[in-house]
Amino acid sequence: MRRALGVLLATGLALVVSAGPALAHNVLVDSSPKKDSQVENSPTELKLVFDQPVQAAELVNSVTLTGPGSTRWPVGKPAVENTAVTVPVQGPLGAAGEYTVAFRILSADGHPVGDKLSFHLTKDGSGTAATTGAASPAPAAPTMTQVSERPGQDEGTPVWPWFAGAAVLLGAGVVIALRFARTPTRD
Repeated sequence: MRRALGVLLATGLALVVSAGPALAHNVLVDSSPKKDSQVENSPTELKLVFDQPVQAAELVNSVTLTGPGSTRWPVGKPAVENTAVTVPVQGPLGAAGEYTVAFRILSADGHPVGDKLSFHLTKDGSGTAATTGAASPAPAAPTMTQVSERPGQDEGTPVWPWFAGAAVLLGAGVVIALRFARTPTRD
């Protein structure tokens, strides 16, 4: 009897514990230029490296580059190769200062992931910005919360069925245990 109850409890626990990996999204693990780095010369490309493969999704994957004074700098289309997303910078950057790379990619689990990172250009470049903040502000990269709050977006497999299944198994085990405990023994 106790063995059956133990098996039911272990099964329920396994269901609850296994629900976690299904909710994992890609995480940025490296970049070039590196986050918060000091860069003397304009980079010719931006490279983002993630912990899991990125899906090649032209409509979802995007990278923008914004500089001092909300200036937007032209970049090419993102190229995806396994866990890396590379974007060419189209020309040299301008004034020294903080530059922000905002990105949105399609995660390995099918969900869009967005964030941003900054680097500091220490020496003025000779480039000209594509636009300024007043004319066409650079779109801020969506945060994980903003991405998941978009209406109509598939949220993936919800966790509640796993908890409900575990509760049903646990309840069934308790009912079975109580039934056997109340069964009178015949002498």
